[in-house]
Order: sequence, then C-alpha cells, then structure tokens
Amino acid sequence: MGEFSIYFVLGREHILDYANGYDHILFVVVLCALYTWSDWKRVLVLVTAFTIGHSITLALATLGVISVNSNLIEFLIPLTIFVTALSNIFKKENLASQPKIQINYLFALFFGLIHGMGFSNYLRALLGKSSSILSPLLAFNLGLEFGQIIVVTLFLTISYILVKWLKVSQRDWKMVISSAIAGIALILMKDRL
Repeated sequence: MGEFSIYFVLGREHILDYANGYDHILFVVVLCALYTWSDWKRVLVLVTAFTIGHSITLALATLGVISVNSNLIEFLIPLTIFVTALSNIFKKENLASQPKIQINYLFALFFGLIHGMGFSNYLRALLGKSSSILSPLLAFNLGLEFGQIIVVTLFLTISYILVKWLKVSQRDWKMVISSAIAGIALILMKDRL
C-alpha cells in the first residue's frame, strides 16, 4: 500500500472510528439532522465545507504555523456539537425557502477549523520529519471526506426509512436527534473541563 493510500485510509478511519472518533460522527450527524434525501446537494456542500475548514487548520497546525492548547480544543469540539444541535432545535422548519448560504454552512466551515486542530498532533507525529506533507494531507482529507459521505449516507437512509416509511414526523426526528446529541455534547464538555 502506497503512502497516499495509507493516509486516505487513516482519514477515512478517523471519522469512522466510532470508539475514538464518535465526536466527529456526532458532529456530522447533527449537521445533517435537518435534511432529507432530497437535500443531498446541500448536505454534500455542508460536509465539504466542514472538510475545507478541517483541512485548513490541520495543515496549519501540522506545519507548526498555528499552535493551540490541546485541552482547549478537546473542550471546543463538543461545544461545536452542542451549538449546532441547539441551532437545529431552534431553526425554522422550511429549509427550501431559506437562502442558499445558510448558517449551517458557516457553522460547518468554522467548526471544521476547530476540529482540524484536534487531530494535528497525531498527524504531525505520523509525518515526522517528512519533507513533503502535501500528498499525505490531501490523502487524509480525501479519506475524511469519503468517511463523512459514508456517515451521511447511513444517516439519511435511516432518516428516509423513519420519515417516509414509518411516518415519523421530520420535525420530531430532527428534535430527537438534535436533543440527544446536545445532551451527549454537554456530557463531553463536562468531562473535558
């Protein structure tokens, strides 16, 4: 397996590792809680915005351009999850009538910046004194995006089954998912203080 493949798999596993990366999964799920299958383009923009933010700070932190206290980042990650969940809970129901650039896109991009710093120490240790980090960073972020698309596909499939086949109200589904994730985020914030 080549270097590109190794870092692609590492990026994919970073998000799909439900034992260690559950906070990342929670964030992606809460980002998508407002949407249905018919909104797949918006969801793709949303997760890509998150990946862009994640990529920027991951690159800057890995290169040593920025440095942030890891304990602060570990607290801010569940805070981003909590704020996004609260935004979902209080968001108006009709997404179709809203402008193309919604606050969720800005949340995804900005909060991606925070999440990117959370993994930089590990990636920096893996890269060591490597002369070129461009290819590993690209591979990692493509793997991350692929992993997010898997999470989004699973979540939207479950949502589709519940809302379309089992006739669960879209509003109720959004409220249950967002409230549950907000509660988990509060626990994570308390644990990381």
